[in-house]
Amino acid sequence: QVQLDESGGGLMQAGGSLRLSCAASGRTFGSFAMGWFRQAPGKEREFVAAISIMWSDDTRYYADSVKGRFTISRSNAKKTIYLQMNSLKPDDTAVYYCAARSAGTPSYNHSQYDYWGQGTQVTVSS
Repeated sequence: QVQLDESGGGLMQAGGSLRLSCAASGRTFGSFAMGWFRQAPGKEREFVAAISIMWSDDTRYYADSVKGRFTISRSNAKKTIYLQMNSLKPDDTAVYYCAARSAGTPSYNHSQYDYWGQGTQVTVSS
């Protein structure tokens, strides 16, 4: 079992920045893939970013809507991943979820993730 605990959400004006954190505990962290998803009211959950946790793989994946503005990173020592969000837009308003996939390969598909955090609200005002 893996527990995921997100933090760092809040209210920000358009153009500002926020950093989300996701701390993992439980099973071995080093072989997982981790991702960030978001869900706005009335919309489906959508992919934001993903990263492999394996030391040998530093590949990162981003949704087109956040590419160039958001950066996903990791600290294997802290069992934590981060999502640095810059140049925030009102369209970024959503509940952001951290997810873990035991298969090890990052995926754009939320149904392929095995563990989920409780979510953290990000609200961007215009």
